Amino acid sequence: MALRPLFFYGTLRHLPLLERVLGRSAQAMDLVEATLPDHAVHWVAGQCFPMISKAQGGQARGLILRSLSAEDIARLNYYEGGFAYDLRDVTAVAPDGETIAAQVYFPQEGGFEKGDPWSLDAWIRDWGEVSLIAAAEAMAHYGQWSAQELAHKLPMMRRRADTMRAARLRGPSPDHRDGAERVEILSRNRVHSHFFALDRMEMRHPLYDGGMSDPLDREAFFAGQAVVVLPYDPVRDAVLLIEQFRVNVYAVGDPSPWVIEAIAGLVDPGEAAETTAMREAEEEAGLTPIRLEKISATYSSTGSSTEFVTAFLALADFSTLGDGGGVESEGEDIRRIILPFDDFAKGLETHRFRDAPLVAAGFWLINNRARLRSSA
Repeated sequence: MALRPLFFYGTLRHLPLLERVLGRSAQAMDLVEATLPDHAVHWVAGQCFPMISKAQGGQARGLILRSLSAEDIARLNYYEGGFAYDLRDVTAVAPDGETIAAQVYFPQEGGFEKGDPWSLDAWIRDWGEVSLIAAAEAMAHYGQWSAQELAHKLPMMRRRADTMRAARLRGPSPDHRDGAERVEILSRNRVHSHFFALDRMEMRHPLYDGGMSDPLDREAFFAGQAVVVLPYDPVRDAVLLIEQFRVNVYAVGDPSPWVIEAIAGLVDPGEAAETTAMREAEEEAGLTPIRLEKISATYSSTGSSTEFVTAFLALADFSTLGDGGGVESEGEDIRRIILPFDDFAKGLETHRFRDAPLVAAGFWLINNRARLRSSA
């Protein structure tokens, strides 16, 4: 029995993404443009993907994919099926007026909140590259994960994809040297993908003498972009720190897995680091910064991680602190600590603090404290 055609109204209208999901060229697909009468497409509020809904007099633009195989449906159900969508029967209209019986992935009732009208061009501009990178990782696990497992892991995939996009957009460093184009990737496999990811790579790179290295067998640990925020009240001459349990410190066998740190958090895809800093300050410490000063933008550990961290000093008034404590749904249990500056500086000198971003931000504060206090 022939499978009913599918009508795509959202991200899968972007042919590179459709190719990645189905695993074949668009040239080999039976595609036709169409509209779905009495329907409209909107962004899902606060998300990077759309939803379709009934709208009297509306015209939802899209693509019809005909000549589907059972494998096509399985791949699409894997990619879309974990996101509270159901296939429903519709009748679309081709440009020549032909009516086409098709199916559409409709959001389940009450699953999403409708936002602004959807724009494919805006999505391609803001999310296209990130979605393509994330889809490549997602489809590499087709047949291994369920649609529900993929839906759970996709947000972190988008974070990793956005980190890769951001690295490319940062461009060359001031100390740039040519040669990256000569790196030879002999093999590359994603051996782990969950909250973080791990790639195993065999590669060769250019040497300073002009030759090439022997093959290297290495792992690359993929985290997202992150922010660090050190709050300082120049009137009270005090800093705000947080303390929380850290799994990695416990896992290595350290007897003190509760670590004093600066506020920190992962940047959401498409989010400015400054926005993340403001959000994390509120969530973790109940703090609304008066203003942010950028301290640094660096890789946290070039020998072991892709994480790129932007650090900020947050000028604040500690008399206005809210509750803080972290986000319960993310498993955060955070204690807030306010230290007079002299106690904080002594802690830096005596190696009390074990969190590298906190130490780096602390010495920046020592160098800039007089300026910050004079303008308070």
